[in-house]
Amino acid sequence: MTALPDCYCPLDGTRVPSGSLTWCCPACGGPLDLDYSPTPASLTSLSGRANSLWRYAECLPLPAPDCTLGEGRTPLVPLTDGVSAKLDFLMPTLSFKDRGAVMLAALAARLRPERVIADSSGNAGTAIAAYCARARLPCTIYVPGGTSPKKLEQIGAHGARLLVVDGDREATARAARAAADEDGVFYASHVHNPYFLHGTKTYVHELWEDLGGRLPEVLVVPVGNGTLLLGAALAVAELHTAGLIDRRPALHAVQAAAVAPLAEAWLAGAEDLVGVTPMAPTFAEGIAITRPPRARQILRAVRASGGAFHTVTEDQLRHAQLDLASRGLYVESTGVACWAATRDDGPLGATLNSRTAVIPLCGAGLKTGLAG
Repeated sequence: MTALPDCYCPLDGTRVPSGSLTWCCPACGGPLDLDYSPTPASLTSLSGRANSLWRYAECLPLPAPDCTLGEGRTPLVPLTDGVSAKLDFLMPTLSFKDRGAVMLAALAARLRPERVIADSSGNAGTAIAAYCARARLPCTIYVPGGTSPKKLEQIGAHGARLLVVDGDREATARAARAAADEDGVFYASHVHNPYFLHGTKTYVHELWEDLGGRLPEVLVVPVGNGTLLLGAALAVAELHTAGLIDRRPALHAVQAAAVAPLAEAWLAGAEDLVGVTPMAPTFAEGIAITRPPRARQILRAVRASGGAFHTVTEDQLRHAQLDLASRGLYVESTGVACWAATRDDGPLGATLNSRTAVIPLCGAGLKTGLAG
């Protein structure tokens, strides 16, 4: 059996041995990173491989598991002359979270805990529930009150135990973390567990392959807890270090103006969150995170890439969802945030000029219905 890499804390360097159920840094309680620096395969060597994210085996810390559902390899379609969309809502559970969830389920299947728990505003929960069902692992999903009924229905349909927390997303995370410290529990945290990021990074490996060994000049990514953005940064670093790309794309992060703690920190020139961001209603429920645990890493990654943060209003979200639907793409209200930012009337649209950009469409519209 392939040996697992160790985890470590990016803030204080504390190390956690492979095979442990420890879900956070024992010293500071922060999220962990993986001590893992793979070398991607060349473009020509990918021919004939499995048509899933597992085709990038050299870059993944686990071998292809029995619980795979064929996730990955989603289409890339043009929206304008310079902007294309990657249709990550065409995943087995209808969201990009499958990229990371399959990694967590594969890891849990290897560690054989007594039970798996996760907390989510919906999409991560549905993905964890589905892959745990596939792996025959008992699973409990904590969700906040107000979560989309269709997402709750999907989680329950996969056989997971559903616990609705009376409170917001932060209260839900606190409840799950308390349970995560119990014996025999694997905390399938898409925020704290670094294996999730090594799943989401395949989004960029696929783009690189689809574009013939290059990347667009700009990657626009919605950010709540930042798992897609940090995964993208990992993949860009892997490809650049291996000499497979000669320049790194700028990472542009999008938040809803109603809940934008990272954008506020960016405007303040801060390296971490500033002040307290209250929770507020927003159509972009999936990225409404008031205190993302990896805030410092997210801000650092955007700054190092030469990118920036942008916010979109509720009206912009609503109009972007209808616009995409009129183009044949029915995307949930969180998943349209990047299109809201890159449209001609969005905060990024006027600055793209002739630069090429790719946006992810992260979740299917059937999960939430139309905004408003």
